[in-house]
Amino acid sequence: MARVMIVDDTAFMRHIIKQMLIEEGYEVVAEAKNGREAVRLYEISAPDLVTMDITMPEMDGIDAVKAIKALNPKAKIIVFSAMGQHQMVMQAVQAGGHQSCSKSTIINLPDQ
Repeated sequence: MARVMIVDDTAFMRHIIKQMLIEEGYEVVAEAKNGREAVRLYEISAPDLVTMDITMPEMDGIDAVKAIKALNPKAKIIVFSAMGQHQMVMQAVQAGGHQSCSKSTIINLPDQ
């Protein structure tokens, strides 16, 4: 299964995303709390997929997507956003993010 790096400034969201991925058989190889840390860990862990928050301290998700794409133009990045961040999501996708997903969709998933 794919190796994944999770990038989000809130530990709660990293935990939720990590649990979902592990339950689906993915291997979580790194977690970052901001964009700067994400770029550094991307180089070290070489994940197959990155989940990227947009609004974070030090370096936001848009700049992190650009930096990771500069390192690896083939990097696969899914952008996660809070409600009301449509413009920022579009900027992240234009920077090289592959898809976007609302955090509220993740949190409100029904139990299976």
